[in-house]
Amino acid sequence: MSYGKVLSLSLAASLVILTACSVNVNKGENGEDKKVDIQTPMGGLHVSNDADVRDVGLSIYPGAKPKPKDNNDNDEKSANVNLSFGSFGLKVVALEYQSDDPPSKVLAYYQNELKKYGKVLQCEGADASEDIHVGKSDDDSKSEELTCGDSKGSGTELKVGSKSNQHIVSVKPNGKGSDFALVYVRTRGKDTI
Repeated sequence: MSYGKVLSLSLAASLVILTACSVNVNKGENGEDKKVDIQTPMGGLHVSNDADVRDVGLSIYPGAKPKPKDNNDNDEKSANVNLSFGSFGLKVVALEYQSDDPPSKVLAYYQNELKKYGKVLQCEGADASEDIHVGKSDDDSKSEELTCGDSKGSGTELKVGSKSNQHIVSVKPNGKGSDFALVYVRTRGKDTI
């Protein structure tokens, strides 16, 4: 999952429903959109690429640094998206980091961190660039239990919570070190995603 794309797609989707609304855009130092707030009579969309790790509910791995933007793209490495339309709501907070430590150390740290939210599910072969599935699928419309997907990636994902309220840590090797993402996803409403 590309978190910069979450920002772009959320903004594009919201522009379709813009009627009788207020739009507030705060620009960054280089003229890029840093924060967008849209209020309509039906609800609101708030998007920022200044996500705060406290909103994920986890601490930053000791010595880790925010992952820099790639040279050839404008993907932000953090996102805070809030959609609220009537009884439906979606909140996604995602931050990407890098560490000189191997994935096994980062995973052990977050296994312990995530325990405060419940039983931790470890999914091998996960890839942080893939979509995060939330809400109830057609196949198991009554189940809120988290499951591992069919990924064939090189990373490992730790998940805890339920499909409508989950904390995720995705860790992938990068040379001798690790790239990792901290993600919090919460949905609400009768027909969550």
